[in-house]
Amino acid sequence: MPDIISQFIERAKKIPKKIVFPEGEDIRIIEAASIIKSEHIGIPILLGGIDSICKAASEGGLDISGIEIINPHESSYLDEFAEKYSSLRENISLNMAKRIMRRSLYFGAMMVSQDIADGMVGGIASTTASVIQAGAMCIGFEQGISIPSSFFIMIIPKFLGEKDKVIIYADAAVTISPSAPQLAEIAITTARNARKLLNIEPKVAMLSFSTKGSASHSDVDKVVKATNIARQKEPALNIDGELQVDSAIVPKVAEKKVKESNIAGKANILIFPDLNAANIAYKLTQYVGGAKAYGPILQGFRKPINDLSRGASVQDVVGVSAITAVRS
Repeated sequence: MPDIISQFIERAKKIPKKIVFPEGEDIRIIEAASIIKSEHIGIPILLGGIDSICKAASEGGLDISGIEIINPHESSYLDEFAEKYSSLRENISLNMAKRIMRRSLYFGAMMVSQDIADGMVGGIASTTASVIQAGAMCIGFEQGISIPSSFFIMIIPKFLGEKDKVIIYADAAVTISPSAPQLAEIAITTARNARKLLNIEPKVAMLSFSTKGSASHSDVDKVVKATNIARQKEPALNIDGELQVDSAIVPKVAEKKVKESNIAGKANILIFPDLNAANIAYKLTQYVGGAKAYGPILQGFRKPINDLSRGASVQDVVGVSAITAVRS
């Protein structure tokens, strides 16, 4: 299977999108922006001190000619963004809104909100919580979605002894203990993004330690309720639960445990009941199972923003930027 990030990069090149980087003074971001521009992956916008960015680029031997650099403190957008933010938030004065908009994460998120940029990639020098907060406050959530969440694209090598398989895990990074309605939202949002990013028909399994009533517990009831809510909200969604993970992805097990299901044994999206289960599962799959893990990819926002780990490499930045561009 060709490297999935290479596929995203090629797709991003077809219609280059404007991606804003709020931590534009980080040398990794500067180098990634140079690559993104020179290879026509997208149109990068760097936020930060213009002199600082240019000096860092020069010292690193990086060509950033033609890349737009914006200092939020001096931008002509500052007053406009502050007024917009103040109008949307009760008890936020214009002066306070202006102070908030001088923060690059918020300024970048507002650029996306106002269609000046198509997406934002941040987090290389900020916490995930800060990136999510900026997105929630400035961009907001998709219609019908009340929480942010995330997913991992897992490439499982020689799945069941056959060929490599792509399976989506959600939510393995953001929502700790989702309620049934929130779990339904995670399922719906993940399915939408899987279809858009991977061009696959989502087959969503709502996971539990029980399969179709094999065990009784309030945790099982939550998964059953979430499945029903997701079906009501999105009737066309191919979803089933509650299912144990072997019933969800192993055809021979599904044949024995599940009488009737369009999903059992064929799931390509696994929705875990909580962050404990999801985070443990993805790391076991990655490190014990030898799978490749791409993510976490943030979702639920009206427009795409993505988070980077603070240890991200230049190639990580390029890859996440390509994913953000494809989603936009």
